[in-house]
Amino acid sequence: MGDPKKKHKTFNTPKRPYETEALMEELRVIGAYGLRNKRELWKAHTELSTLRGRARDLLSLGTEERARRESALIKKLAHRGLVMENGRLEDVLTLSVEDLLERRLQTYIFRRGMAGSLFQARQLIAHGHIAIDGRKVTSPSYQIKITDEETLDWAQGSPYNNPSHPLRRELEVEEALDVEPNTEARQRE
Repeated sequence: MGDPKKKHKTFNTPKRPYETEALMEELRVIGAYGLRNKRELWKAHTELSTLRGRARDLLSLGTEERARRESALIKKLAHRGLVMENGRLEDVLTLSVEDLLERRLQTYIFRRGMAGSLFQARQLIAHGHIAIDGRKVTSPSYQIKITDEETLDWAQGSPYNNPSHPLRRELEVEEALDVEPNTEARQRE
């Protein structure tokens, strides 16, 4: 198991690090999900690889053992919002990195309209303005669960908790106009 004091890598790097198409795809995904570096993307790739490997291993088991373990895996992934509750192992095999990245707190806050951009969402989380079930969460990579979706809100001591805060009013106006948040700022850049 290893020494608990020593940190070990939680990701695998690409086998061909300088392949042009792979580099361009990595940059596209990093930009689309507001990731800080490629390490965050590689962690998602490794997690996906682990999940798919577990599903492939289950497909090779006998019927009794497979049914028991399959239901446990599907239940766990359904709790995380990655597959439906009545899903099958084939659904696990069709998961993509984008599915995992959509469940990050940073992405969820942006999609919900609590931030004008993915980078602003990351900043709001890191500065402690977001709370889940009344507890501050400062990790943008936090994997949000189905049960966390209802309890996600502004932190108690945050100035954004006030509905009359300028940022909240600006986001409400953009939502009312059905405009993509922060489009004008992106066009100026």
